[in-house]
This record gives sequence, structure tokens and C-alpha cells, in this order.
Amino acid sequence: QLIPLVGVVSFAAVGALFFSAYSLFSKSDVIINKSGNPEPWETVDPTKPQKLLTIHQKWKPIEELENVRKLTK
Repeated sequence: QLIPLVGVVSFAAVGALFFSAYSLFSKSDVIINKSGNPEPWETVDPTKPQKLLTIHQKWKPIEELENVRKLTK
């Protein structure tokens, strides 16, 4: 009776470990060393989807925010 429970828990643990490694190495919004780049959100490409699954998502810049970003730099 314990074998199925151990199997399910092991499968979930391996899946969580795999997804953590996948997110760490393939996602640009996951940061390990923040001291090297204090503003990592500036390097994220907004045209590339950051979610695991996106359906009909389109990005276009907001003109007012772009003007504010240019003034603050």
C-alpha cells in the first residue's frame, strides 16, 4: 500500500526539480546573481513570452511609459 504513495511523491519531486532547473536555465526573468545586474527587468525582451503557454498574446509598447523611461535614464 505504500509503494504507490512513494511512486507518486517521487514523481512529483522529480517533476518539481526538473521544472526548477528548466526555469533557472531557460527563463530570462529568473535571476541568480542580482549584484551583477541590479535592474534585470530592463534586459527582458517583451516580445518573447515569459509564460509556459501563451495563446494570442501580443505586446506593444505604451508610449507614455517609454517617454518616462527615456527621461529617467
